[in-house]
Amino acid sequence: MEIVAKILIAIVALEHIYILWMEMFAWETKGKEVFKAALPAEMFKPTKGLAANQGLYNGFLAAGLIWSFLIKDPQWQTNVALFFLGCVAVAGIYGAISATKKIFFVQALPAILAIIAVLLK
Repeated sequence: MEIVAKILIAIVALEHIYILWMEMFAWETKGKEVFKAALPAEMFKPTKGLAANQGLYNGFLAAGLIWSFLIKDPQWQTNVALFFLGCVAVAGIYGAISATKKIFFVQALPAILAIIAVLLK
């Protein structure tokens, strides 16, 4: 189960690196495609700065998950991974409520599955 947990943590981290890229550097192109149901097309340009800030926070989530791989103490590694996965899950649930339901399945569910795997290892 430990390998499954690490794979799921890595997937969540990679997803948040992708979100960082999209929100910080491709908001008016890829971001427009991804969030077309949640935001009118004319709002992408004026919200570019807000999206970039949001992308930076997603990068911090990814950094925390990657950091968990570098921690040697097993208890601290678990605690750090659970903290950042919990942050991702909460952000995904809030995004599903406030933006689009799809965010739950794309962001929150992988984090929740990773949390379960970490707790079962």
